[in-house]
Amino acid sequence: MAGTPAQRRYNRRIIILSLIYAAVLLPVCWLFARHLVSGPVAYLLGILPALPVSGFFAVIGIYFTEERDEYQRLLMARQTIIATGIAMTVATFWGFLENFDLVPHLVGYAWPIVWFGGLGIGGFINAAIERSAGDAA
Repeated sequence: MAGTPAQRRYNRRIIILSLIYAAVLLPVCWLFARHLVSGPVAYLLGILPALPVSGFFAVIGIYFTEERDEYQRLLMARQTIIATGIAMTVATFWGFLENFDLVPHLVGYAWPIVWFGGLGIGGFINAAIERSAGDAA
């Protein structure tokens, strides 16, 4: 696993949270699909999958504080700005279209998924910028 020590810690934390997310989401979906929970327990179980997803955002913030390489922080900052711009733009467009009954309702947890996709796009943009800078040199 290449990268700075902060990147290795970031990757490890993301992997752990991803495993926790899968371990929580699957049984929660199973319980709800079979109508086995209700009342306060249902609310508690309903928010459980959101906790590791929220943790992803915390891990990104931790990465910014731990990363000592300014250039690596710049790359991650660009990635997160691109992801945020994409997610907020798509959410805004979708929200207006939904308001005018032109598209179906989209669940709120779809927007972090769009954001994570934007994070990937930001990574591709970073790589393209680095390649073009290398070609210019």
